[in-house]
Amino acid sequence: MKELIDLALEKTREIGAGYSDVRIVNAKSERITVRKGAVSSVSYNETRGMGIRTIVDGAWGFASTPDLEPKSVKKAAETACAVARASARCKKKDVRLSDETPVRARYRTSVKADPFAVKLEDKIGLLLDADKLLRSNPKVRLSDASLVFQTTDKVFASSEGSFIEQELTESGGGITATAVRPGEVQSRSYPNGRSGGHKTAGYEFIERMGFLDQAERLSNEAAELLDAPQCPSGEMALLLHGSCLALQIHESVGHPVELDRVLGSEVGMAGASFATTDKLGKLQYGSGIVNLTADATAPEGLGTFGYDDDGVPAQVVPIVRDGLFVGYLSSRDTAPVIGRPSGGAARATSWNKIPLVRMTNVNLDPGDFTKDEIIRDTKDGILMEGMGSGSIDDMRTNFQFGPECAWEIKDGSIGKMLKNPTYTAKTLDFWHSCDAIAKDDWQVWGIPSCGKGQPGQMAHVGHGASTARFQGVKVGVGKW
Repeated sequence: MKELIDLALEKTREIGAGYSDVRIVNAKSERITVRKGAVSSVSYNETRGMGIRTIVDGAWGFASTPDLEPKSVKKAAETACAVARASARCKKKDVRLSDETPVRARYRTSVKADPFAVKLEDKIGLLLDADKLLRSNPKVRLSDASLVFQTTDKVFASSEGSFIEQELTESGGGITATAVRPGEVQSRSYPNGRSGGHKTAGYEFIERMGFLDQAERLSNEAAELLDAPQCPSGEMALLLHGSCLALQIHESVGHPVELDRVLGSEVGMAGASFATTDKLGKLQYGSGIVNLTADATAPEGLGTFGYDDDGVPAQVVPIVRDGLFVGYLSSRDTAPVIGRPSGGAARATSWNKIPLVRMTNVNLDPGDFTKDEIIRDTKDGILMEGMGSGSIDDMRTNFQFGPECAWEIKDGSIGKMLKNPTYTAKTLDFWHSCDAIAKDDWQVWGIPSCGKGQPGQMAHVGHGASTARFQGVKVGVGKW
């Protein structure tokens, strides 16, 4: 492996590259799905290859190969340099990299039980047992249970002298009960709507989720939703459970503070951002209790790793402090634009993709209250739970989200369940309206489906969140 890396780096030096790096990635994944009492799919995939980046004449070049033989590695190195030279003809300015100390290190996800060592029949058995409980209520006509695992072995080396080995393991899954009657369908999921639950951890996380303890409750709640009243319309106090707030953070904080998006170098998917560099250190993003942090070191976070794909160590980067906008997600080639070192957020989803600025674990820091205290302090409001649908404009300013279900809050107590909840707001108005954040139900929620780039890359990211309250939010369907 090291000989191939040295060969690639030496070849790019011979051609005239001012900087080069090499990633060799071997990734394997397994997915198991059970639907309506039967195994729907079992898949196993493995991919391996090398990606080479170079800077020649002040411009980036990239090439990759699945063939880890000297001849193919040399050819990929030559191609990467040729692409860089061609790109230099139309560059607006030279690529600048932030100064970083070369690193020689190893990192490995903490894993107690290797998910790939667990017998397939045991995994399927768990899903079948959960699926049976999901269909315990006769109104539930559809049921889904799934598990997914991934291990990625990466070696990164650069012409500056870095050599980093990483082994990243992810485990996840979820269960969903869907109740049906003529003209209506309602679903309840665990632990987090359409995304399920995902951690950088081993099979111990699956055991900890406790599908069998939750499945019957989901079945009954899905059935209850069929007869539940519609979510009311109006401006009111909105309490968002962490499972909802994770998606809210993702769309209205995580994407807007990706520095490549802000600078206009990556706007092909999901647009640009209102959080331009002139607002850094000046914009009041939220109320004084709002603190948001990009933390690539959070235990078990889906956006947790040892080093990014620039070879920069995982970091804790303040994004919002006491409501003030103070930081970005950044990489070695974007951070110099704002005069800062890299935030360690450059990641590629495979050996044949270039690193982009990606979210790590963008977290809303815990507050000073318990969830029960926030509920008791709410006279008239609504509590929403479960990641559902959502949309936001291409500048990340106007949005609407539709969580999975809701409950009314009257005089400090939770009341009846409500179906088809929605809320809409403008990003800054929404975060300014936050007046309470819980400390006792905080956790990092995993989102394994963050799309960005052309060709597209589906990154795995995390968001720490707990139940929080927002005042005067437009809820339900109305003429605003």
